[in-house]
Amino acid sequence: MSFLRRAATVLAAATAVTVGLALPALAHVTINPGAAEQGGFTKVAFRVPNERDDASTVKIEVTFPTDHPLAFVSVKPVPGWSVKVTESKLPSPVKTEFGELTESVSKIVWEGGKIGKGEFQEFEVSMGRLPEGVDQLIFPTKQTYSGGEVVDWSEAPKADGAKVDHPAPLLKLTPAAKEGATSAVAATGDVAAPQLTPVATASASSDGIARLLGGAGLALGAIGLVVAGLALRRRSA
Repeated sequence: MSFLRRAATVLAAATAVTVGLALPALAHVTINPGAAEQGGFTKVAFRVPNERDDASTVKIEVTFPTDHPLAFVSVKPVPGWSVKVTESKLPSPVKTEFGELTESVSKIVWEGGKIGKGEFQEFEVSMGRLPEGVDQLIFPTKQTYSGGEVVDWSEAPKADGAKVDHPAPLLKLTPAAKEGATSAVAATGDVAAPQLTPVATASASSDGIARLLGGAGLALGAIGLVVAGLALRRRSA
């Protein structure tokens, strides 16, 4: 019995350690949605869960990429939180369709609010234009707790797909849909619907006309019988 008790104790301790190590990986800061089209604009939310039982999240600091700077960045106010957007000079100017870009948003900080135990908060940002020829953007994020602890979510994904302890929020970029393909789909949809509607309408109209003509024919027939009957009476008289 003592052996079984010891084995159960060891198993319970190992399970607790495993769960404790797994929780932070499950509760990291993420971007939602996690994908957007290259060359376009998008709105994302930095989703921040609070994975501590004895502290609240009181500050979020998101770093924006400067190797692929974003010309337009705006934030949506979050009740109870103040926000500070910092712009920095780029190492070298970047040519865009809107002109030469020498500065861009390098950091956004939200603080003053509180994310309690078992809660999460979303911080929405509109951004663009997203770079082309790039398959992802990484946004290293620092999460500060009321006790002073700072968790740095800044690790880039590994090439072999292996998990990292503190993954940075990642926005995957997909090639934009080709205009020809989009137009073809739209054209197919536009053509298909009108083809069906007139046919159904014409059928209903034809049926209505046939019934109307049929009714008119019956009425004329009845009138003819009445006229013929009157004529016979006059001849008899």
